[in-house]
Formats: sequence, C-alpha cells, structure tokens
Amino acid sequence: MSPGGNRLRFGRYSESGRIYLLTSVTRDRTPFFGDWRMGRLLVNAFRQAEEERAARSLAWVVMPDHFHWLVELQDAHLAVLMCKTKSRTVRALNHATGSHHRLWQKGYHDRAVRREEDLQAIARYIVMNPVRAGLARRVHDYPLWDAIWI
Repeated sequence: MSPGGNRLRFGRYSESGRIYLLTSVTRDRTPFFGDWRMGRLLVNAFRQAEEERAARSLAWVVMPDHFHWLVELQDAHLAVLMCKTKSRTVRALNHATGSHHRLWQKGYHDRAVRREEDLQAIARYIVMNPVRAGLARRVHDYPLWDAIWI
C-alpha cells in the first residue's frame, strides 16, 4: 500500500440515497479494458449492482485502465458495492481470458456529490473522458459509456 493509503479511508461515509462519484484504477494502470469486450464485463457488474438495488447508475465510463461511475447509493454500503463490482469483474475477466489477473489497484476514490451540484454537468464530464484522452473524436464513437440524461 502506498504511504498514506490508509488515510484515503479515513472519514469515508456511506449514506443510502446519496450520490457518489466513484473511480477505480487497474493494477499498474494496465489497459485491461482497451478491448471493448473486456470493458463490457465491467458494465455487466454495474448492471448487476442495479439489479440488486445496491446502486442506481446515473453515468459511467470505462476507460482502458480505470472507470468513473456516478451512482445513487441504495441498499448497500459503499465499500461493499465497490468490492462486489471489482471482484465480479475480476472473475469475469479471468474466465473470459483463461488467465489469473490481479486486475484492480487496492482501494478506490469516492466523492460525495453535494445536492446543489449540477449532476448533468458531472455526467457530461465523465462521458467526455474518452474524447479528452484521444480515444474517440466524439463521445458517441466510444462504446463504453452511458448516462441517464443522454
């Protein structure tokens, strides 16, 4: 763990009904999701969280080596939601590739979104990541994103 890594968890609070912007990075920034078919495995984990009423997805983007996920937390604790999402993705990717990858960097970043913040602006920022990174000319050209407003 990096120096100060434990401080990332200090003060972390999980509140049902609150909106969070979640980010997680692959181990060593390896671009496991550079192949959109592997990225769909992560998308399936997002959908499973919705089916279980753990979180409601508002917007997300899967980049080659990380993801951003704007959620309204429902019937789950934030740490449990992220643990399940990441472990489901590891199992699915390892099954699909016949390998045994250590997919995720430890931990994740979360930011509770204040009620007065413009959720659509945050969603636009999230889904424009591939354009800013030079992976697509237009967001609609990139296959691994979604937002409830678009």
